[in-house]
Amino acid sequence: MPTDEFVILVDDQDQEIGLMEKYEAHRKGLLHRAFSVFVFNDNKELLLQKRAFHKYHSPGLWTNTCCSHPRKNESILDASYRRLEEEMGMLTPLKWVDTLLYRAQLDQEMIEHELDHILIGFSNDEPKINPEEVDSYAYFSILKLKEMISFEPERFTEWFKLIVPKLEGYIKDVS
Repeated sequence: MPTDEFVILVDDQDQEIGLMEKYEAHRKGLLHRAFSVFVFNDNKELLLQKRAFHKYHSPGLWTNTCCSHPRKNESILDASYRRLEEEMGMLTPLKWVDTLLYRAQLDQEMIEHELDHILIGFSNDEPKINPEEVDSYAYFSILKLKEMISFEPERFTEWFKLIVPKLEGYIKDVS
């Protein structure tokens, strides 16, 4: 399932060390740069997406508003705006709040090993989902999400489960 998309390989200090085709990087579990966007409405409910069922890893799982990888010579912020519009049909100001280094074994013999830049935004706009990327969407409070993850962790992506416990602190940082 090789694609023509590449990821930026990095060291644990986010220094670029090369490029690799995205599928291959996930098969080999090599550390690469990524981002995760979390958009909240005025009720402080998080906009989640359910990943499209034809995605090559984590299909049909609930996750943050959008996530992806920047392209060569593309900033995290520019990439975040690009993918938020491509996946959810939305544009809203975003603010970087943290970086998470993690490694997780996924389905389909994939390994997600990312230096994940986390961005927060606020919007009451209704998403216009791209069915190639997103199956559906929903809004949930952080408290409800924590409850859902504790009862049915298999319904959520690995990176999302790592970030949810930190969301309340992130919101305070940007409010």
